[in-house]
Amino acid sequence: MRKLYAFVFFILLFKISLAQRGEVTVIKDPLIDSLIAKRAAVYKTTGEVKPGKPIVSAYGYRVQIFYGSDRREVFNQQARFKTLYPRLNTYLVYKEPNYYVRVGDFRTRLEAQRLMSEIRPTFPTLFIFREKINAPQLDITDDQR
Repeated sequence: MRKLYAFVFFILLFKISLAQRGEVTVIKDPLIDSLIAKRAAVYKTTGEVKPGKPIVSAYGYRVQIFYGSDRREVFNQQARFKTLYPRLNTYLVYKEPNYYVRVGDFRTRLEAQRLMSEIRPTFPTLFIFREKINAPQLDITDDQR
């Protein structure tokens, strides 16, 4: 038994003598602290809705009215749509090698289909896409501000 205690004692002594103590120095970019502070500020916002500012909501639907590789033609089609329907938002998406013109911020597929049936005579190639949309802008009166 004495030999066992002596053996354990020497093992502990050996382990303690080989243990190293040191100092850890963390070197980091100062921008990390500013990013953390900005993220904390974003999460502390009250969630107040401000008029005129788009609110990114969950997924919804948009109608694609045109696609092509000619940039000028895409911009022409977007301008043509904006003159006919000024209240609807238009979005340009570029996925190499084509540009896509998508319109509207619809919460349901039914709303997008209604727009499709309305504009089909003017824009014959229409598709519905599900993607992240901006919530419709709120009409706030002076009493609500």
